[in-house]
Amino acid sequence: MSDGPEIGVSAPCAAWETALPGAEDLGRRVAAAALAAGAVDGDLPVERLEVSLVLGDDALVRGLNRQYRGKDEATNVLSFAALDDEGEAIPDEGPILLGDVVIAMETTLAEAADSGRTVAAHFSHLVVHGVLHLLGFDHEDDAEAEEMESLERAVLAALGIGDPYA
Repeated sequence: MSDGPEIGVSAPCAAWETALPGAEDLGRRVAAAALAAGAVDGDLPVERLEVSLVLGDDALVRGLNRQYRGKDEATNVLSFAALDDEGEAIPDEGPILLGDVVIAMETTLAEAADSGRTVAAHFSHLVVHGVLHLLGFDHEDDAEAEEMESLERAVLAALGIGDPYA
């Protein structure tokens, strides 16, 4: 077993390599940082956590969004938590699969351009956001949103990335 979490990356959208060279490695580093920060107060041993990061396109994300959320549109990031049930027991040993984070390339690029941020900075924010959802963070009300956004800011700042909400 490794000293840190296992971050698997798949890129069914090969255009990511052109849009953001090194996206797979960046995604791994950012996801590991989000896991380390987000699991601090919980009972999840970071070194046993596993996350799958999928670098997709808008068509993939739109299909998933339609199938699982009933929304026939692309979005920037979707998270599919494997540990959705709060009462679910965590195994005493072995890997703990948290779930999948799927990022849509075209939406990510458009949002980065619209906000004046680099693709790497926006991509990093989406990875952090998606991983925090896997850890149980949400933004359904103002208090939850503030907690999640504060943690996003802290993780990104530690990575040298500016406040995405500024």
